[in-house]
Amino acid sequence: MDTHTPLYRRIAARLLGWGIRTAAHVVTAVRADWHGCEPVDKQRVYFANHTSNADLPVLWAVLPPRIRAHTRPVAAADYWLKNPLRAFVGRDVLNAVLIDRRPEARAAGEDPMSDINQAIDDGASLVIFPEGLRNMTDEKLMPLKAGIYNMGVSKPDLEFVPVWIENLNKIMPKGEVVPVPLICTVTFGTPMFVRAGEDKDAFLDRARLALLETDPDHRRPNRSLPREGATL
Repeated sequence: MDTHTPLYRRIAARLLGWGIRTAAHVVTAVRADWHGCEPVDKQRVYFANHTSNADLPVLWAVLPPRIRAHTRPVAAADYWLKNPLRAFVGRDVLNAVLIDRRPEARAAGEDPMSDINQAIDDGASLVIFPEGLRNMTDEKLMPLKAGIYNMGVSKPDLEFVPVWIENLNKIMPKGEVVPVPLICTVTFGTPMFVRAGEDKDAFLDRARLALLETDPDHRRPNRSLPREGATL
């Protein structure tokens, strides 16, 4: 948040931020599983699957305070600027990098990467959902957009951490207002980088695989199969 922001807005943002984090923990019992890396305060891009509007607040809430303080979500301006309350949460509480996805913005020559690159240059870590939209399909993941590749090409030392958010689409199904009591796990996988000379499709394939391998279901044994040595 800008240091020139009035004190009352900063206090309100802190109180609302505390409320969002508390609600995320109470409603979803969310827990972080740093499976592939340590929760260290270094510049990273956390890229996650996206099945619910609650994905961003929950991922943001589960980050340790010292990391959360320097991490900015990348989010859609058309969603977060829809009304004054959302705008306050997006700008003042989450300190999001708000991207204009409208076709007319592209037609006017606006570069959606410019604000993202500026945030990286300023030293911020980012949270991004590279599928672009919520995944409402039966597939685990939709195709990933090229934004994370473009970031890595411009910043070869930038670390990308895959993040799998589990159960949120079951806790808050589309169209429902009462959450289903299930435990949500946010799993942080093994960091990766854009390799020298790597093309876009090759990196996005690796990023997709890294996300799928971070999904706890990928590591759970298939209980429908007999254990080795068991008799049928």
